[in-house]
Amino acid sequence: MTSNSSASAEHPRSPRGPLRSAVVFNPVRVVDMPVRRKLIESVLTDAGWPLPSWLETTEHDPGAGQARDAIDQGAQLVFVCGGDGTVRSCIEGLADTGVALAILPAGTGNLLATNLGIPKDPAAAVRLATVGDRRRIDVGDVAGHAFAVMAGIGFDAALLGDASTTLKARIGAPAYVLSALRHLRDRRMSIDIRIDDGPTLNRRARTVVIGNVGRLQGGVELLPDASPGGGQFDVAILTPRTLGHWAALTWGVVRRSRRVHHREVLRGSRITVTSDRDEPRQLDGDVIDPGRTLAVAVRPGAIEICVPTGSEPSIPAATDAAS
Repeated sequence: MTSNSSASAEHPRSPRGPLRSAVVFNPVRVVDMPVRRKLIESVLTDAGWPLPSWLETTEHDPGAGQARDAIDQGAQLVFVCGGDGTVRSCIEGLADTGVALAILPAGTGNLLATNLGIPKDPAAAVRLATVGDRRRIDVGDVAGHAFAVMAGIGFDAALLGDASTTLKARIGAPAYVLSALRHLRDRRMSIDIRIDDGPTLNRRARTVVIGNVGRLQGGVELLPDASPGGGQFDVAILTPRTLGHWAALTWGVVRRSRRVHHREVLRGSRITVTSDRDEPRQLDGDVIDPGRTLAVAVRPGAIEICVPTGSEPSIPAATDAAS
């Protein structure tokens, strides 16, 4: 099931300033926060903006509550300094509020920032809020929890859950590769999948990834046609059975081919995946409780992100379906 979708919600809009702002930061993941704080305040002062308020995340509230508190304190824009998990939680707190988000990448993955062209340099990322554009992107909803990059059930959630936090801090992305190797021979799922009002499809799969964006670690394009403001998500059903199948799938993805063996891609705004057994599940790299169902609804244009000037993407082409 495929369709072309409008990108009208993605047109950049120049921000207005100066604005009252807040910085939500993860004190565990951002080890150089004193230095970053001085830099952030310096850039905002140079731009004529008032100094921001500062809100720390906690183990029990990784960003959503702090983002809502920032709004209650009068913030017109919220900076988030952390990894994809902190960004996801802040989006959960800001979605559909009209308050914009500025991402200051500081994690291992930074997948949303990478897909939107947001620089890793802290000063450059702060300046986007004062001189860059704005882009509305879609947000996925899973039982009241938001995500903006990808949700998954099966293999991808298993490898994310088993990747050592210590090893990720030490070697970065290769930690995920080591975790993936441990799960290559996991048993496949028997799944039912329904897209919008279409028929229920039956598949045997290793994982299903529902993506708002397409680029993974290292620039690998799992979903090359995914558009974060198109009102629909792309759904990758990965069906390898053997190590040879995994190799063929990986090679096709790395080559950015539109037709990849053992990958089927669909597209829709309401996606329900039901497995024959409980499976690991994840939202933007955050592992949630295992379950048999992953039900995703798209909230079109629910969050406005500060992005580089002129970063509006092209309208995606129709997706592929390859086995």
